[in-house]
Amino acid sequence: MSFADKSLTCRDCGQPFTFTVGEQEFFSSRGFTNEPSRCPECRAERKASRGAGGGGGYSSGGGGYGREREMYSVTCSSCGNEARVPFQPRGDRPVYCSDCFSRQRAGGDSRSYR
Repeated sequence: MSFADKSLTCRDCGQPFTFTVGEQEFFSSRGFTNEPSRCPECRAERKASRGAGGGGGYSSGGGGYGREREMYSVTCSSCGNEARVPFQPRGDRPVYCSDCFSRQRAGGDSRSYR
């Protein structure tokens, strides 16, 4: 596929910006099908306004929508230590602390959780 620089208009500030060949190749390599709708400056400003962590995703622990993620205290099924998990255990499956969970996954557990 061949690419050429494209001139686009920012949806926030209304200024034209160039969607370069390099950016298009990057988008294509990641499987992105939509063109950017904001100029680099407005994208950076929007990202900064969402917070230093890049926005309320799963890794930020925010749970999204301005709520604190509810954590539950459980006893690890392997070592017996206390663990905190982001879901309410139902009791029908074992729950592990992060260390034991990592060992379970690395140990080749026969079940697949994909």
